[in-house]
Parts: sequence; C-alpha cells; structure tokens
Amino acid sequence: MQARFDHTLPRRAECAPLPLRTAVGIASAGRPATLHQTIHYLAAMQAPPVRTIVCVPDMDDAGSLSSSPGVELIVGRRGLTCQRNAIIRAAAPDTDIIVFLDDDFVPAPDFMARMAAVFARQEDVVIATGEVLADGILGKGLSMAEALSIIERAGERPELVTDVYNAYGCNMVVRLAPVLEQALTFDEELPLYGWLEDVDFSRTIARHGRSVKVAGALGVHLGVKSGRQPGLRLGYSQVANPAYLMRKGTMTSARAIAQISRNMLANLRGVLIADRSVDRLGRLRGNIVAMRDLVAGNASPSRVLEFSSSSIKPSPSTPANRSEQTS
Repeated sequence: MQARFDHTLPRRAECAPLPLRTAVGIASAGRPATLHQTIHYLAAMQAPPVRTIVCVPDMDDAGSLSSSPGVELIVGRRGLTCQRNAIIRAAAPDTDIIVFLDDDFVPAPDFMARMAAVFARQEDVVIATGEVLADGILGKGLSMAEALSIIERAGERPELVTDVYNAYGCNMVVRLAPVLEQALTFDEELPLYGWLEDVDFSRTIARHGRSVKVAGALGVHLGVKSGRQPGLRLGYSQVANPAYLMRKGTMTSARAIAQISRNMLANLRGVLIADRSVDRLGRLRGNIVAMRDLVAGNASPSRVLEFSSSSIKPSPSTPANRSEQTS
C-alpha cells in the first residue's frame, strides 16, 4: 500500500519546530574524526535536533567530543546493537522518536522535520527510513563536500510515504513508545557490527505498526572505509546472520536464502575479477566457514568473536563498529 501526501515542508530555516520530542542517536567506534565531522554538521544545521546522544565503547573513540556542548556522551559495551540499546535507555522516557544515524550519514537540513511530521501525522508508523541519495558503501566512499553537493543538487522533493520490509540502519527513525511498552531491544546476539540488525529490529517493531520509507527525507551515506571490519568476519556474518534471523522468525526463508546467495556470488565474482575495493577473498573465506558450520549445525553469529582479521582460527579479538550493509 502506498500513500502520497501533497504537504511539503521547507528545506531550510523556515521549518516549523518539531512537533515531537526528537533525539539523534549515534553509535560509533574507532572513527573519532568521522564522528566529530558529523556532529559538527548536525550542530550547524539550521534546525538541529533537540538532543544528540552519542554512544562509544571507549572515550578515545569520542575524540574531542567530550568537551562539545550539546552532546550527551555515554559509554556502552562495544557492538552496534549494544550501543544502540544504551542510547534507547538514555533517551527514555522523555523522547518520542529516536533518529538513529550512522556516524557517517549526512542528513539534509530538513530531514528531522520531515521525519517528525510523518510520525506526528501517522500514529501507526513505528519505524521509518529516508531516501539515500548516494551510498559510499557501494564504491570507494564519499567525502563530506561531495555529500553536501549531492544534497544541494537534489533540491526540493515531494514527500512520499510507502511501506517497506525494513529500514536501512544508516538512517532509521524509531517511535519510542512501542519500544518501551513492549520492552523491545536490538538483538545483542548480533555482535560487533550487527550485520542485518536493521532487518531484525524493523521486523520486530513492525508487529506493532508500520515500517515505512519517507522519500523526500534525504541524506547521503559517506561509506567511510576506516574502522570497518575485516572481510573474514563480515563474510561469516553474511551467511550466519541471515540463517539466525530465519530461525528467529524476523527474516523469511526466501529472503535469507536470497541474501546469502547474493553475498556469496558477489564475493566469488569479486575474487575472480580481482576486486580490490573490499576484501572479497576474506569475505568468501568467511562465507565458506559459515556454510560448513551450517551443515554441521553449529553456525552462530557470535562465532565472529573468535576470528582474528587474518585467520579463521579462534583468537582474542577486539570488536569494532558496524560493517557494510551491502553485498
């Protein structure tokens, strides 16, 4: 079902005050420079969020943010799902919607206002994602200057709200009331970068309302490459995590099989054509290890905690931030 609205919000300072109590939540690790750049941009927006909550696993990950006014800096257990749960606890109970952003997502100046207007007008919407104009994950990555140019060139776009299977984790707006009433959380069984945590959470909260995409709420995902995970870990997650969500019931078997197949084929193709933009060989090795574990009946998302960056042998490891959400 699709619904179109003629109501158009201005893109700049003319935006009316947000009708709902809004907080931005950013989980970050290992990229203090990127985090600082994004926070500086958000603070300079002409309609900044009421609250900005940043969760890092260690104060070193925050860089100079510890002295930045207007930022609520908290320390949480390392891992995207753990850090986002810490943000929910920090935001409750005096927040209506949380705008979860990756630390390298650049929203258009009216992104918050457009999202808040949808949530205020359509009370059955419980989770929403915006329109990603460009995604640096799909290539070499984008700079802040490139992102701002892309947003500026996009100009004014009409609002169109459509139902979607899941929100995209780089920009995911959540209504807090059902989260608190139903004691919903991000699944901490998905460790480190939480591959497919957006699908899992979207399908969980969608039992209590609508999951939608808001075209016209624009942004750019830089896809910064630093601080991302070795190919081996991601490759294992590309197989183990969809299988886990399928067993859990938050991903259909058809989607899980398609996701696994698409990832494995992309990695195999990347190896054959010597794609150097990402660690295709490491991802393919991780895929194979996970498939062996699936056949043996002992595949688990948490096994990535045993992997080093260069070997499939168990070893001490340091969890880090989310990795790519694409094949």
